[in-house]
Amino acid sequence: MARNPGAGTRHGTRQRCDICVKSPVYYSNAPLKTPVDTGPNSLARRGIVRMKKRRILLVEDEQDIAELVSLHLQDLCDEFVVAADGYEGMRLATTETWSLAILDLCLPGPDGLEICQAIRREGAYLPILMLTSKSAELDRVLGLETGADDYLTKPFSVLELVARVRAIFRRVKNLQQSPQPAADLASKVRAGDLTIDPARREVMLGSRQIDLTAREFDLLSYFARNPGRVFRRADLLDNVWGYGHEGYEHTVNSHINRLRAKIESNPGKPEKIVTVWGVGYKFLSQDQADVAV
Repeated sequence: MARNPGAGTRHGTRQRCDICVKSPVYYSNAPLKTPVDTGPNSLARRGIVRMKKRRILLVEDEQDIAELVSLHLQDLCDEFVVAADGYEGMRLATTETWSLAILDLCLPGPDGLEICQAIRREGAYLPILMLTSKSAELDRVLGLETGADDYLTKPFSVLELVARVRAIFRRVKNLQQSPQPAADLASKVRAGDLTIDPARREVMLGSRQIDLTAREFDLLSYFARNPGRVFRRADLLDNVWGYGHEGYEHTVNSHINRLRAKIESNPGKPEKIVTVWGVGYKFLSQDQADVAV
């Protein structure tokens, strides 16, 4: 495998291009110092951002896997950066702007879940794909609850990895090309006693703030902006998750069950997110209206 010993210094960190591929691949190994909130990047990451370059961050301590992933994703991005531990992964994830973050679960230093939580605290939507060697359902659910968009269990198929990354990018593109004006997407939505604030990614039920994961927020916001419309599970996968596959429809069910537990007065008899038997789900507000303020 061709190696390029030429090194560059970017953002004060020595990074070398270890793989000769179409897209630059950088390995960053600087230790984590005090987390810095870089103004322009932080501001840019508060919403869906159109980037001139598509940048992927991989946080993976196994070099063989890092090289395999970078080689198969090189055609999908303009720049691919690899952090070999959780310290540098945390720094890069929270101080630079990315199109996608791929996080290994088990890392030296902060693990993938901690990095995922730090990204979600930024309040922006950055797609996150989790790689894990743990196959237990609890570990997968924990990753999704923390805010990951998707996960792959090692060993994984590189074809499936590429397909999932493509699906994530399609979803982001659809969000960017939404026919709704940006002002409408950023405005609050009131649906009965629910108030959804996209800018702060906060949900209030009456005077009480509801703690939602990133995916739960996206799902509830999508429902609330389309009151009364019946969605099949596949529709929700396409529009909220960004991919459609019958094998993942249980993901929709589990997220809706968790949403109901948080926003319904009686989750066993839901009045907001109701089941349309044989079809899917729809959202009902008390006045059947979606009022932007």
